[in-house]
Amino acid sequence: MSDPIQIPHEYYQQGDLTIGGISSQFFSFFDFIDFKQHPNLMFIGDPVVVTKNYQHVLALVFAMKEINENPRILPNVTLGFHIYDSYFSEKLTFQTTLNLLFSQKRTIPNYKCGTQKNLIAVIGGLDSKTTLYMATSLSIYKIPQISYYLFGPSSAETHFPFLYRIVPNEENQYQGIIHLLLHFQWTWVGIVMLEDDRGENFLHILMPMLSESGICTAFIDRMPLLTDFSEIIPEHEKTVNKLQLVNNNTVKTLILFAETQFSLFFIFLMYQVETDDKTNVTIGKVWIMTAQWDFPAIEFHKRFDREVFQGALSFAVHTNVVQEFDSFLLTVNPYSQHGDNFIRDFWEQAFSCLFIDPSVVGESTGACTGKEKLESLPGPFFEMSMTPQSYSIYNAVYAIAHALDAMDSWNQVHTAVTAVRNPHPYQLHHFLRRISFNNSAGDLVSLNEKGELESGLDIINWVTFPNKSFSRVKVGRMDPWTLTDREFTINEDVITWHSMFNQMHPRSVCNDNCRPGSVRKKKEGEPFCCYDCNACPKGKISKQTEMDNCIKCPEDQYPNGDQDGCLPKVLHFLSYDDALSINLIFMALSFSVITALVLGIFIKHHNSPIVKANNRGLTYTLLIALLLCFLCSLLFIGQPQKITCLLQQTVFGLIFTVAVSCVLAKTITVILAFMATRPGSRMRNWVGKRLAASIIFSCTAIQGALCTVWLLTAPPFPHLDMDSLAKEIVVECNEGSVPMFYSVLGYLGFLALVSFVVAFLARALPSTFNEAKFITFSMLVFCSVWVSFVPTYLSTKGKYMVAVEIFSILASSAGLLGCIFAPKCYIIALRPELNCKEHITRRNN
Repeated sequence: MSDPIQIPHEYYQQGDLTIGGISSQFFSFFDFIDFKQHPNLMFIGDPVVVTKNYQHVLALVFAMKEINENPRILPNVTLGFHIYDSYFSEKLTFQTTLNLLFSQKRTIPNYKCGTQKNLIAVIGGLDSKTTLYMATSLSIYKIPQISYYLFGPSSAETHFPFLYRIVPNEENQYQGIIHLLLHFQWTWVGIVMLEDDRGENFLHILMPMLSESGICTAFIDRMPLLTDFSEIIPEHEKTVNKLQLVNNNTVKTLILFAETQFSLFFIFLMYQVETDDKTNVTIGKVWIMTAQWDFPAIEFHKRFDREVFQGALSFAVHTNVVQEFDSFLLTVNPYSQHGDNFIRDFWEQAFSCLFIDPSVVGESTGACTGKEKLESLPGPFFEMSMTPQSYSIYNAVYAIAHALDAMDSWNQVHTAVTAVRNPHPYQLHHFLRRISFNNSAGDLVSLNEKGELESGLDIINWVTFPNKSFSRVKVGRMDPWTLTDREFTINEDVITWHSMFNQMHPRSVCNDNCRPGSVRKKKEGEPFCCYDCNACPKGKISKQTEMDNCIKCPEDQYPNGDQDGCLPKVLHFLSYDDALSINLIFMALSFSVITALVLGIFIKHHNSPIVKANNRGLTYTLLIALLLCFLCSLLFIGQPQKITCLLQQTVFGLIFTVAVSCVLAKTITVILAFMATRPGSRMRNWVGKRLAASIIFSCTAIQGALCTVWLLTAPPFPHLDMDSLAKEIVVECNEGSVPMFYSVLGYLGFLALVSFVVAFLARALPSTFNEAKFITFSMLVFCSVWVSFVPTYLSTKGKYMVAVEIFSILASSAGLLGCIFAPKCYIIALRPELNCKEHITRRNN
């Protein structure tokens, strides 16, 4: 067995029980193996230090110090630690893990050579690769391993049952990303991820969740992970040219999946993009980082400006303020940390100085004095507050201590023996699996049956400063374990956005939202988040943005001008205060007065020859019927009620039937009277009041029977017509039975037609005796009015239909009144000399 590589960076402190640790803060380069000599690994040059990660070591040391000084936890046991570095290398990770297990000098598996360390558990590592490399070796020996930053893969607990995670389940992070995007309505996003199995697993889980939530992915940038910083410069140009995050300016929100090693390369890459005059496409974007992301820095990052990440949002393991930790950091200097082989390289690269032996070289301006202050370092290089990774390490140490304490208590109760000084590591698993305690910061630390932390994630807003530093501001929480029903919370008021957004809420959509009054129409060949906006068709609305379909307003409402809301429809009917109604009422009353005057004239001159010659009773009946015809038109004005609907058509039909039957009786009487004047005619027996009464009664009885059947079977009723007019509700009388309605009108029309035909055939009788010509003209007017009424009525809507019917009633009645009675009134009033028996009975040849 050959000697392994000598690990230069370790931190050892002896104790009754030892907790191992693997940190990740050095990038080292090794000699190329050509198999021409024994393949011993050798460091080439000085390591590159990720100075910020030195806090991870200090967090473990600080937790150990607190526990050893706390008499309530393991009072009779001193905990020690042994920390190595992974060097971000799988080879060195395996080597340092074996060193923890077996020896500090020579690695012989299954043999513990040298000082006995009583290794009870191991904490590490920073990323998933390092953690799983460690687990490969540690699981063989059933040694508990607590990872402080392993979020995935989710199958780790199946393959490595002795691996515990002091971080929440990775699913919380995916849900948090979706909640965050939906909260800000960012539906057009880009994804930047590692081009490896971890990145593909992230994509495999996230993509279906994005689609289900209505979020589209504009592009996916797969970034190669460069394992050697010497590869960065030659690979930079090739990588930048294929990045869509640089070439696509429509996307304002980028989801970044990266772990620490990739973060270092990506920060460098974004700096190069800025210096290549592509600032306009990289600055002014909202970055959403996963909890694996951090802003570490190495020495050649010191000149980098991080403005490109201003306003970024990221998820992080929930942290709290740990008292005395900042005070502990103030005591750290290169001369106080005994056994710490990390601090010298950290100090030199953090403060850009060198440790020089003054006795040999003398005073030097570049020498490290040890008086440098950690608080003077900018955030990317060192933070004075405990970072999420350090907080997890702190909790991991306490979890092991509480598990040991629980095992010690259990042994005392059940075996009466204190065996915690020399336990076997596998005995600790039973107590770690469901450990639960409150740490010194007041947070509950509890592992579930899967060995995962039952906790949520903080949402962090990153604020950058011109001095290359930054601050992290907690702006929200994603916590499925909360006792409230608010799993996701965020406070927009404390978020600092990039200056390009002017502190306004940034937007990231494929196109502008479709305003109310329009709907989305998919663009062919584009993701479903990209669409055109089409106005709603006439009669429909959309009340909200981003509607897929227009909707109709309720029946009693109509769309407003912008088609984004509904307005109540007003009732539409022929009201009494309407100008049209006033005119029609005036006409109806005027004709009624005229009819009454005519009736009065005829009654006053009832003994005059012209009145007597025209059958006074029949004349009075016709005038009264015409008077009622004019007045019945008033039933059609005003809001239809049940009683008015019942009366409108039936009263109109009956009164008009009486009037038309009177005209028919008058015509038949005239014909019979003329025939009766011939010598030897037997028609004298038919001329008289009984014939006229019989005609009126029989004609009216038939119409009455039709109206009675109509009212008993399907009477008219008030009806609200919502559809005829766009902005109004037509209040109308529904006929009830349409066949009965047309039967009443048809019968009335039939009587009018018979009267017209009879009067027309009698028009050749001598004019001084003959009234048939006037009746013919009156019925011609009557029939013309009602024939023209039908198409006009059917082509109008609402109150205008009612107005057409009223006008037809008035016009037809006025036609009868004028054509039949105007000549007689003229003779009675103006030509009384013609109102004599001789003139009436004289015949013209």
